Order: sequence, then structure tokens, then C-alpha cells
Amino acid sequence: MKLPEIKLVENWLKEGYNRNPGPWVNHSKLVANAAQIIASRIEDLNEKKAYIMGLIHDMGRFAGIAHERHTIDGYNFLKERGYEKLARICITHCFPNKNINANIGFWDCSDGELEFVKKFIDNCEYNDYDRLIQLCDCFTMENKYVLIEKRLIDVVLRYNLKNQVPLSIPLLQKWQRYLEIKEYFSNMIGESIYNLLPNVIENTFGTINSD
Repeated sequence: MKLPEIKLVENWLKEGYNRNPGPWVNHSKLVANAAQIIASRIEDLNEKKAYIMGLIHDMGRFAGIAHERHTIDGYNFLKERGYEKLARICITHCFPNKNINANIGFWDCSDGELEFVKKFIDNCEYNDYDRLIQLCDCFTMENKYVLIEKRLIDVVLRYNLKNQVPLSIPLLQKWQRYLEIKEYFSNMIGESIYNLLPNVIENTFGTINSD
């Protein structure tokens, strides 16, 4: 798989932030760092590849404020620049259980684009890079790492307070898949993936004052 140089990806992120300022860029950097750390413990994964895939997974935000449309915008962004094989992560990172009805956001794209995404994930055989970025995306908030459960609750609160989105069966199945992926990688490295990430407990529960 052809990979862009990290400096080039960083320039994409800078330009993307100028076009669409927001926490997505810092989130992407944290996902990349986590992916690199975990990949360093797994013999069959390449740290640089994992890092770059983390950086570009939300590249669709480059196009502007969007919901699920950012998946296909990111895919097209990478494909147009000659990185079609790498572009898959822009789509696969959102669908750990391959169900487009499981996402809590809405589909702000055309029917044709939605059908493309559905067929893409149906026909895509996920590998450990797909699963790794799905996992790292799930425990990374905009500026910190937290337990997966905290991140999922945060997402639900943000969407429900605005749009009253119900907790559907597909959504709950998606959450279950995140927990399964966490166990998959924890078993692979022989310890909890949380042990590799800084300040997860403090970020999740806050600092307890001992005074």
C-alpha cells in the first residue's frame, strides 16, 4: 500500500483546519498516536502505517461541517490524490459492525453515495488496521483518551440533547462490537490497551483530591 509522507498529511490537516476549524484535527492526531502505540506491540502491524491511517481517518471533515457524509468525502479526498487503498479507512472507521443504520448521526449525502458506502462496507474484508482505527477512534475524545463507555455516553448525550436520537438495536450492537475489538487487541498484546494510554483513568473519572 502506497503511503503519503507524514509531513504531507500534516499539511492536509492544517489546510483542513483552516477550511473547517474544530476539534477533529486534534482528535485525529490523538487517534494516530494511540494507533501507533498499540501497533508497536503487535508484530504484524506497521507503526507508521497505523499512525498515518489514524491521521487521515476523519479527513472528510476537510470538506466542511458534515455528519456521516464525512466518510465518503474523506474517501474521495484520498482517492483523488492517488491513495485509493488507504482511503478505505475513511469509511471503515465508522462501521465496526458493518451496519450503516447503527450510526447515531444522519446521512447528509445523496442516495447514490449512501448506496456506495453500503456496498463498500458489505464487500470490504476488515483487517487489523481497520479494527485498530475503529478502536482508537472510539476511546479518543477531542483532547484526551477515556474509557470507551465514557466516549459512547458523551456521543449519545451530544446527539440526544439536540435531536432526540433513540438507542436502537443496531447502535447497541455497534457498541458491543467496540468492546469486542478492545478485548481482541488486549488479548493480542497480553494486557489491557488502556495500560498503554496516558491518563485514561484520570480523564474518565477526574482527579480525586486526597486532602
